[in-house]
Amino acid sequence: MLPALVLRTLRSANLRCIAKFMWNFGVKGTLSVERFKRRLKRGDYFPPFLYISIINSCNLRCQGCWVDVEADRSTIDLKAMNRLIDDAKAHGNSFFGILGGEPFMHPELLDILEAHPDCYFQVFTNGQFITEKTATRLRRLGNVTPLISIEGSEVVSNQRRGKPNVLNRTLRGLDNALNAKLLTGVATSVCQSNIDDLLTEEWLQKLIDYGAHYVWYHTFRPVGPDPNAQLALRPDQLVRVREFITTMRAKMPIAMIDAYYDHNGTALCPMSTGVSHHISPYGDIEPCPILQFGKDSIHDERGIFETIRSSEFLKDFREVSAEATRGCVVLERPDLVKNLVEKHGAKDTTARGSAVRELDNMTPRFSQWLPGREVPEKHWLYRWSKWYAFNDFGAYPQKMSVAEEKVKELEETL
Repeated sequence: MLPALVLRTLRSANLRCIAKFMWNFGVKGTLSVERFKRRLKRGDYFPPFLYISIINSCNLRCQGCWVDVEADRSTIDLKAMNRLIDDAKAHGNSFFGILGGEPFMHPELLDILEAHPDCYFQVFTNGQFITEKTATRLRRLGNVTPLISIEGSEVVSNQRRGKPNVLNRTLRGLDNALNAKLLTGVATSVCQSNIDDLLTEEWLQKLIDYGAHYVWYHTFRPVGPDPNAQLALRPDQLVRVREFITTMRAKMPIAMIDAYYDHNGTALCPMSTGVSHHISPYGDIEPCPILQFGKDSIHDERGIFETIRSSEFLKDFREVSAEATRGCVVLERPDLVKNLVEKHGAKDTTARGSAVRELDNMTPRFSQWLPGREVPEKHWLYRWSKWYAFNDFGAYPQKMSVAEEKVKELEETL
């Protein structure tokens, strides 16, 4: 699997893009994790990875989307992004996830990427704005990988994304990215309407034949103003996703990403472990993208490092969430989220202003933490990588028997 993946990548991707990935993300990303570990040992904190929603606007209307895509456009401009990234770089960070809305609708996106050749960016996109001209400029930069979301067949894509002809327009963007020899990934939010189509070896082979270099399977989260809970996966399906990913990682020549498990298959939450936090299009610093509450802002004169480092709200959120569950605190304990918001006087960071009411309307449900159903990594490289750079970093208590019982009750209830 690994030799075939390396050979395929060397043949299909631009060498500058590969070099930027290996140095800016591979080497420097590893060093940023090392700094993170050292900070934790001395009781200090700043995440090695930041995810930044630079715009709220989007051309699609996806089921279950929590972003205020129909509100007046709000963006984080070039000046603010440069200040944020420069401060994070000064403390060892080199990787940034760029989200939206649709990031390619941001008029200064390419200028932001160009301003930081010493960083690596992953842009979460529907791909429909990746023209040949845009892809060519991205190749010149070399420090960016587009992660293009595909939600299923043409019929399912139209239904999931809320617009007609979605799949064809997305595939054109994917074509442009791959023809420009960009390191390119495909993301899927696995749900009831696409699990049987996209969680297959045939689908992975189609992506390999297409030229994609990696895939990211993440599971649908029923949150936001219109959560579409009927699309959420059952516990047995969550285990099925995990089994599929670990098996295919050891078999297929395509890299595979997931963000909810360590090397032993034990569930974790990147927010609770401290690996990442999220920044909204309004500049609010949030625990994670679906936790739309905040006390802090990137516009604080202290800068992003000191603001996050000294945030009692974020610290309390990480610690209390880790004590309550190894899964998703929003899905399992919306009551706890509300308590934390009220305790700290955090504001609703949405434009719609209904985030607290949405918590009240949620029915607690299971998430990725299913005690007793852990599926360890099968391939040595993924196992080692997660052991080193994507574990719980000691965030969770050694014994969580009460929390485990609560999770099992949620399984039985739903």
